Amino acid sequence: MEQNQEYETISMPRIGDAAPEFKAVTTQGDINFPADYKGSWVILFSHPADFTPVCTSEFMTFASMEDKFNEANCKLVGLSIDGLYSHIAWLRTIKEKIEYKGMKNIEVTFPLIEDISMNVAKKYGMIQPNEDTTKAVRAVFFIDPKGIIRTMIYYPLSLGRNFDELYRVIIALQAADEFDVATPADWRPGDDVIVGPAGSCGTAQDRMQDDDIDCKDWFFCTKKLDKDMVLNRILKNKLVAEV
Repeated sequence: MEQNQEYETISMPRIGDAAPEFKAVTTQGDINFPADYKGSWVILFSHPADFTPVCTSEFMTFASMEDKFNEANCKLVGLSIDGLYSHIAWLRTIKEKIEYKGMKNIEVTFPLIEDISMNVAKKYGMIQPNEDTTKAVRAVFFIDPKGIIRTMIYYPLSLGRNFDELYRVIIALQAADEFDVATPADWRPGDDVIVGPAGSCGTAQDRMQDDDIDCKDWFFCTKKLDKDMVLNRILKNKLVAEV
């Protein structure tokens, strides 16, 4: 006999919204989010459960790349609906016993949120009832230094994340902000960037004649953006945020 299931309806945050605020206990002490991270970019991400293999591979990868994200003025904050002591035991096991793709003795030093009540997970739409009612999906939120959600990516429980893509996104978002451009498909620092569409016929004509801009047609124009310029500007912003 088919049974009807009723789920609590929760409004999910959207791109451009202020990141929902919360206070939480973590493996690195209490945090007040996003206020504690003002001035820095943040990747807030959820995982289904401690002591699971896909999540273990993800945490090892994130921890091994933490310095790289820090250099990009980006802090990492993880979450699952497990308890603090489970988090601590799991992270200790990762450091002491797990080796994956040449990574071993990996210590996770970014905060991992305890969310047994699911309050934070629900605020961010991390609980997807048709996937699982008791585990958070693999959600990723990119939050800017003003506390605004800029990008969201959701993965199902079975699919591990691509961490090169997560890093690419955080660099591309900052490049777009800093240089008032857009980034094309598969963009990496050093690749050409997209110049925004012309707002008038006159602007379009001028752009077609600009030697610094390569226009295939009035609506599709690119220009070069030096890799070192991009990365140095991001590093400068990081140093300013730390002052």
